[in-house]
Amino acid sequence: MKKGKVFLVGAGPGDVGLITVKGLEAIKQAEVILYDRLANPKLLEFAPGDCELIYCGKLPDRHILRQENINDLLVEKGLEGRIVVRLKGGDPGVFGRVGEEAAALAQYQIPFEIVPGISSGIAAPLYAGIPVTHREHAESFAVVTAHDKSQNGKPKLDWEGLARGVDTIAFYMGVGNLPFICENLMTHGKPATTPVILIQWGTFGRQKTLQGTLADISEKVLEAKFSNPAIILVGEVISLREKISWFEKKPLYGRQILLARTSTSPSELAKELMTHGADVIEFPKWKKTPMPLDLTTITAYEKIVFASPESVAEFFKAVVEQEIDIRSIRADFFGASIKSMKALKDRGFLAKLTEEMVDSEELLIVGDESILKKGYVKAELIVTSQKKLDVQFLPIFKRMLEEADVNTVVFPSSSSVEAFVDALSECGFDSISLLKEMQVVSMGLQTQAAVIKAGLPTTGMPDQATKEGLVAYLALPVDKGCEA
Repeated sequence: MKKGKVFLVGAGPGDVGLITVKGLEAIKQAEVILYDRLANPKLLEFAPGDCELIYCGKLPDRHILRQENINDLLVEKGLEGRIVVRLKGGDPGVFGRVGEEAAALAQYQIPFEIVPGISSGIAAPLYAGIPVTHREHAESFAVVTAHDKSQNGKPKLDWEGLARGVDTIAFYMGVGNLPFICENLMTHGKPATTPVILIQWGTFGRQKTLQGTLADISEKVLEAKFSNPAIILVGEVISLREKISWFEKKPLYGRQILLARTSTSPSELAKELMTHGADVIEFPKWKKTPMPLDLTTITAYEKIVFASPESVAEFFKAVVEQEIDIRSIRADFFGASIKSMKALKDRGFLAKLTEEMVDSEELLIVGDESILKKGYVKAELIVTSQKKLDVQFLPIFKRMLEEADVNTVVFPSSSSVEAFVDALSECGFDSISLLKEMQVVSMGLQTQAAVIKAGLPTTGMPDQATKEGLVAYLALPVDKGCEA
């Protein structure tokens, strides 16, 4: 039997842009992905549509799959001859148990590669404005587990060596043991005034920090109800944070956005929001199946309407494959949305919006049947692809919504509203209850009308229905941004 190959991949600390090129390439070719809780689920969207996704999440109080089961699964899928990715938060070699997984694969002579990732113990401090080393403040750095496999979970460390010999110490997943950590460091020589900072969900837009000293940080954590996942950083280098903090100064830092999605392609709007510091959950995810196109009568139409940017790409791909001279298509082009018009413009065609067009028998609609709801009964339709809800992602989104603290919902188009509500229902969420405490933003008057028609709350819209307009609107203080 043909053996597969396993890639043990570090997903980085959270920001999807921090995964390595090699790690992303492994995801794009994967047939099976076993992923952890701390690996950003957005990375799974780069996998092929038929990739099998297996959640191996570990919480402090329970494991979905124990390590032995994960090892067995890696071996089982590898022996089936499949390309497998084990996606682990941070770097797989830093408290990621990659050695145990690699040993299990080696035992069965299954080929594997280990792909390093950026460790959260370095990345989270940098996103909080703290380099872990500095010529004037810290010449040494240690990465330490704050929780071991002993009965009480308290690590047996060389506390004196840490306290006296290391300038900056990063403790992983140690919020529960914080009083024990502080007490031992002070007992073995660290001054009680030594700065300490906790960084929760480091590199995400939801990143939070809590700063204190060895003497008072434990009490502050209790008062703030601060919890894992968090890095605990100890050292004088923390004093640099006031000067070089950068991530938390981004205009949309703290925004946790639920973005309604209708497209199967990557969202430029989501990318723009994340660039400005927001956490973005795109919902729902769609799965596309291409359909065969018959373009033998394409030259007979006077007008062609493209229902979506994807339909533009699919149409022109078929034109090339069927060796049709584009000059023979005499029709005027129309777009059902600004995005569709832009997709046509990128190919050298100036299109008009469908509002400037009347229904006729010489009209061809390219896309899917959803546009027929807009009243085009005489027109003919070419379905370029079938789009269905990707149900494999529903439990993934449910976990994302439960772990995040979403405060903003954005509807980019009127067509996104109904699909969003239906998909939330599939996840077991009532859209009205979920959105009632959030800022609900509509991109344009038609979109706002669709939101109101669906019975959802609405808090306003940007002056301009563009990426830049939305960023400027969301950067306003919430009380102003919420004005309808």
